[in-house]
Amino acid sequence: MTPGLPYSEACERNREPILEALEQVFPTRGQVLELGSCSGQHVVFFAPFFPELTWQPSDRLEYLEGLSARIRQKGSPNVLQAIELDVLKAWPGSLFDAVYSANTAHIMSWEAVMAMFAGVGTSLFPGGVFCLYGPFNEGGRFTSASNEDFDRGLRARDPSMGIRDLEALDSLARRHQMKLTRQFPLPANNRLLVFHKHEG
Repeated sequence: MTPGLPYSEACERNREPILEALEQVFPTRGQVLELGSCSGQHVVFFAPFFPELTWQPSDRLEYLEGLSARIRQKGSPNVLQAIELDVLKAWPGSLFDAVYSANTAHIMSWEAVMAMFAGVGTSLFPGGVFCLYGPFNEGGRFTSASNEDFDRGLRARDPSMGIRDLEALDSLARRHQMKLTRQFPLPANNRLLVFHKHEG
């Protein structure tokens, strides 16, 4: 932990297992957009392992100060300055080879989740990959008691939050020229979902 920088213990715990999965599905070169970079711990950790990928961190305005401070202090040369991106507002006009987001779908409203998938669909090159990390339900059911407890706590904070159904996300992806191609089971009842945008 570095004094003065935002910090998430969960980011530190899950970064190695996520990296192992990303190394199997990410392109070796190109540009990656990270949605909801928050503390910036993931992007500064992952980027050195992908030296020919340029990473574009992003988040809503209220997180940019801390995110930018971490990038200045800890970022490698292939990490760009963070940009403001609210999925419900305008997206950058650039196209990316990959998009990555962690622990966002369950803290967004469903409207925002739909906007995220729409934005990713238009922001990926054909054949590009979207990797989404977090807890997910399957067949309309929680995959663990801890996830059920977590979901209950989320909805108590804000009824629009909640763990999303895998099938609903896959259906949403298909509306935007993507499909779920792979899943990685990860610690603490989380997964990395891998969506690919259709070629051509």
